[in-house]
Amino acid sequence: MKKLSDPLNLRHGRPLPNRLVLAPMTNQQSEPDGTLSDNELAWLLARAEGGFGLLQTAAAYVNPAGQVWHGQLGISSDAHLPGLERLAAAVTAVGARSSVQLHHGGVRAEKALSSQDVVGPWDDAQTGVRGMTTGEVQRAIEDFAEAAARAEKAGIDGIEVHGGHGYLVGQFLDASNNLRTDGYGSNPTGRARFVKEVVHAIRERTGPDFHVGLRLSVERYGLVLEDMVQLVGELFASGDIDILDLSLWDVEKLPANAPEGSQTLLEHFLNLPRHRTVLGVAGHIASAEAVQRVLDQGADLAYIGKAAIADHAFAHQAIADPGYHAPAFPVTREHLRVEKLGEPFVSYFETNWPHLVEG
Repeated sequence: MKKLSDPLNLRHGRPLPNRLVLAPMTNQQSEPDGTLSDNELAWLLARAEGGFGLLQTAAAYVNPAGQVWHGQLGISSDAHLPGLERLAAAVTAVGARSSVQLHHGGVRAEKALSSQDVVGPWDDAQTGVRGMTTGEVQRAIEDFAEAAARAEKAGIDGIEVHGGHGYLVGQFLDASNNLRTDGYGSNPTGRARFVKEVVHAIRERTGPDFHVGLRLSVERYGLVLEDMVQLVGELFASGDIDILDLSLWDVEKLPANAPEGSQTLLEHFLNLPRHRTVLGVAGHIASAEAVQRVLDQGADLAYIGKAAIADHAFAHQAIADPGYHAPAFPVTREHLRVEKLGEPFVSYFETNWPHLVEG
């Protein structure tokens, strides 16, 4: 039986100290130019000191044209290196591993933040989004690869490509809207091409001591569950990714519109041959028991989101006490501050989830 405290070897990169990962979470704490702030470093370092084996940053834009929100972390320029170097050194010093989540907003990018065209896989006359040329698609693949190489140069242990939640990578997987006819859309093979080429380019650009991860949503955003199962199987077999992170909203949920008694979303993926790729899952995991349950089902890693906001030491607590449950929401603003959320993060959290903050 897997235990929360068990170390985990990866195909590439250093072993993970345990099975608990800080999930990537938007926090709007970066400096205006995308460099890592003291607030963001304090937030991440507190979770490293709190026992998480792997620390994921918030989504970091690989090109300024893909920026989605103010205060977003950047990894598009060597000007971002000093902050990333600080992060790598601080996390390594406490025995944890670091990873930067690589991101491009695509059709959801904010034009005002970069003054560049908002581009994505398709044209949208209503919003003014312009469909990317084939050359721009290939340039975007290069942006991801260059960003990964930059993370490795900074001493970060690995990256995670953000393929979830309807951003650029996920937009290429959108069966409803991606009707491209240049080989990057129109059918499951074409729609899957972009993400496959992104992770392959990163794998070729980085060394054997650097791990490559990928986050995927598997429903909503125009995704077809059967296509996603096929894609995950092919990604497992490719050898290009070391960690797959399934963002499931709730690890116990059924697929949308599935009748009672159906397989859960997670169960659709558990029996696929993994070829040494590690499987992580995220979605309402807030207790030691919930972590153990997904490990017992067959997952290798548990990604902890809001529970890690409520308790920076969730990992230490859950490993030490099988009955541990994170503090229940709502919590006070002062609680969030004690847990090393900077004021921009407190404001962002309260604005987007007001029911989770008291007073």
